[in-house]
Amino acid sequence: MLKQLKGGLGPLFAILALVLTFGAKGATEYMTQEAFLAQAFSGGQPQQGTVWLKGELKSQLKTLMGEGYPKLRVRYWEQQGRTAWVLESVGKDQPITFGYVVENGTIIQARVLMFREHRGWEIHRDAFTRQYQGVSLDGNALSEIIDGISGATLSVHAMNRTAKMALFLADHVNR
Repeated sequence: MLKQLKGGLGPLFAILALVLTFGAKGATEYMTQEAFLAQAFSGGQPQQGTVWLKGELKSQLKTLMGEGYPKLRVRYWEQQGRTAWVLESVGKDQPITFGYVVENGTIIQARVLMFREHRGWEIHRDAFTRQYQGVSLDGNALSEIIDGISGATLSVHAMNRTAKMALFLADHVNR
């Protein structure tokens, strides 16, 4: 049967090599953590804090997010009632790194810092992330409906989960 293919297996291997070379998208860093923090706190150096995710807090987060958060602790930065959070959530297969700035119980800035998935990268665009500005928690849900992006459903869900987490944890540290 292999002898019946015109040109042998060479063209098949060439196509496979192209797919493997250009089909796999690596990690894309849209903004460094340092740049995100500099943008979030333009006036001075924020204080860094840590929230340990254990006991009742871990349980509450699992209920809020619909899944457990795999890390034991989360670092945050705070200055004059404003907090910044760098959080990760898996889209389809890979973690996506998000940055949120929360003030007075609402998100004032949301960014995709690092994207590692093959699909759904469109969530990094300002037209999408602007939807999170002014959003707060309403029970265990976001106060506003976030419009999805066709082909990026799992990435949008990951961002919604971490947005809820940032709001919840900001409230937790400001009590």
